[in-house]
Amino acid sequence: MQVKRFFAADMRQAMKLVRDELGADAAIIGNRRIAGGVELTAALDYKLSALAPRVPNVELEDELRKTQSRIVTAQAEISGRNELGDGNRQLFAGQSLTASEPLVEPHVEAPQAAPAPAPAPVEARLLDAMRSELSGLRELLEVQLGSLAWGQLQGSKPQQANLWRRLQRLGLSGGLARELLELTAGIEEPRQAWRMVLAHLARMIEVPQIEPIEEGGVIAMVGPAGMGKTTTLAKLAARYVLKYGANNLALVSMDSFRIGAQEQLKTLGRILNVSVTYVDPGESLAQALEPLLRKRVVLIDTAGLQASDPALRMQLETLAGRGIASKNYLVMATTSQKQVLTAAYHSYKRCGLAGCILTKLDETACLGEVLSLAISHELPIAYLTDGPRIPEDLQLPRKHQLVSRAVSVQMQDEPSEEAMADMFADLYHNPGKRVG
Repeated sequence: MQVKRFFAADMRQAMKLVRDELGADAAIIGNRRIAGGVELTAALDYKLSALAPRVPNVELEDELRKTQSRIVTAQAEISGRNELGDGNRQLFAGQSLTASEPLVEPHVEAPQAAPAPAPAPVEARLLDAMRSELSGLRELLEVQLGSLAWGQLQGSKPQQANLWRRLQRLGLSGGLARELLELTAGIEEPRQAWRMVLAHLARMIEVPQIEPIEEGGVIAMVGPAGMGKTTTLAKLAARYVLKYGANNLALVSMDSFRIGAQEQLKTLGRILNVSVTYVDPGESLAQALEPLLRKRVVLIDTAGLQASDPALRMQLETLAGRGIASKNYLVMATTSQKQVLTAAYHSYKRCGLAGCILTKLDETACLGEVLSLAISHELPIAYLTDGPRIPEDLQLPRKHQLVSRAVSVQMQDEPSEEAMADMFADLYHNPGKRVG
């Protein structure tokens, strides 16, 4: 019997290491959270190999439900101030306490009339450990069930499995792929089914009915650093000036954190003959905008700050404040990873998002991830940028053209079995949702 430990940042990466080294017949005999990731213990030719993801792991699911029940019970008792003492260790071990059992064992025999000693509170670290263990079990179960579901689909519905592979090559999320395939379930001819899948994908993409700078008002570029906010603002400003002149346009910079950011905007203002206003942290944006309200369009460049930076919350609250009426567009580089895009959306949605702008399309190797996010959160795609030229490389989105572009940059290689299993695990992690 070969037993080995594997360390990785998350459960899916750990499972891939197990499969690559020990093969599909390896059995997971232990898992735990560690600093910086997870640890899996796997065995080959292990006696309990029936626990490998060939059949549903009923025992693991039962244990998961029991663990959830214990955590709920413990939390309810804490909130009700019915705190457990040393007996909490028995509870978490699956042993119940009877009314006759003492919660705290006294070191010496106390007088009968003396009050009972106060029970010790449940230690927070025990609950944290249980939550961590529960999370690990759930993630492991999702990976196993995803692998099982994918294997069953290949055997029972090979044509549908082929469509799943093609959608995975586009980079679409598991939830969105499932929704598209449900819409085309009655079409048997493969080519027609694929054309209808792409047609439905194009219909799901939202674009503004009126171009933002044509509609006018205060328009802010928000998003993390490196997404292309300042360059996009420059393209929008140049596009407006070439069409309507510089008189009714103003630029505002809220980025006093990045070296040279204000200097870039100052250079742009000088070239376009457009006024530039700088707003430092703590200053009132409403007061800065007041003399600019007569302008038809005001473009705001914001600072790309980390989610943990207190200045980010202040900036977002300012943009969402009364009297601003700013239309905020999340700028997302299509070269960014799925996790980065998802984190950006959740960080910046607090200011209220009117839509998004997709940048760096000329550099991307996949459009499915950013399209999945925009569709899932109903973010209209206002503009596309696909090169460094100002303003020539700023485009208005066309739904079918965007889908065609997603197909043209799709992965050329067939997705691996691990990638397909992960796509199905995504469905177990987010049932009923488009995006994983």
